[in-house]
Amino acid sequence: MRKFLYWLLAVVITIALSVYQRMTGPTHPQKVAVELNGTSYQLKLPRSGVQRDEMLKLKDIPQSTLAQLHYRQYPTNNAYTTVDFEWKDNQWQAFLPVQPVGGKLQYYITVGGRDYLADEPVVMRFRNDVPAGILVPHILLMFAAMLFAVYTLMLVLTRKKYSRWLKITVATLFVGGFIFGPLVQHAAFGPWWTGFPYGTDLTDNKTLLSFLFFLVALATLKWKHNKWVVSLAVLFMIAIFSIPHSAYGSEYDYEKQQLSTEKITD
Repeated sequence: MRKFLYWLLAVVITIALSVYQRMTGPTHPQKVAVELNGTSYQLKLPRSGVQRDEMLKLKDIPQSTLAQLHYRQYPTNNAYTTVDFEWKDNQWQAFLPVQPVGGKLQYYITVGGRDYLADEPVVMRFRNDVPAGILVPHILLMFAAMLFAVYTLMLVLTRKKYSRWLKITVATLFVGGFIFGPLVQHAAFGPWWTGFPYGTDLTDNKTLLSFLFFLVALATLKWKHNKWVVSLAVLFMIAIFSIPHSAYGSEYDYEKQQLSTEKITD
């Protein structure tokens, strides 16, 4: 019964962290409320695109309301290009033009004569489509690594034997983060690794740091104070995996016309 409760708590914590990371990440759709004649319409604007023109849909906005899309390459100081939304398939539609892999567009919309998100435009990054055969295992393994790590912490706190689950955590994190992780990175953007020492990708860097902490925990397994090292490794993993996913990743440099693994500043 206790093991069941440990697993249940580990699952709840893991799901909560995963949802938080997803909701705060730079690829999660931007929500905006549009007010028209006293009615509020909730829209979701995409922040991630694949190698095709990306459609924006203004769902539920009345046909009688005119709307425009304003976009430019990011990060640049180019003038915004403005296009009208078109009424098609019973909804307003407009397209953002496909960009090179890692390329970004920033955009905002005008609905009913009022600008939305003009002060803080939405930024969309384009990538290649990632095959499910490598994306799904990567996600599942990283989810499992967090789950096993939290369960290991439960065992540590209750003074149960935890060495087996520590080893399983390290193995799962390695396969998910350093085998399938680079496969996903390569499929999406081209490079295999964009973290230290080659770039600033927080996803790669936080995976590396977490793995190093767990290697130290594994190397000191026979030390009498190892439980503190394991606890620190798990807590560190929880903390850094709360950092939004895909931040500071690969970005196309429009001046150099090439993909950069370093964060580009205006």
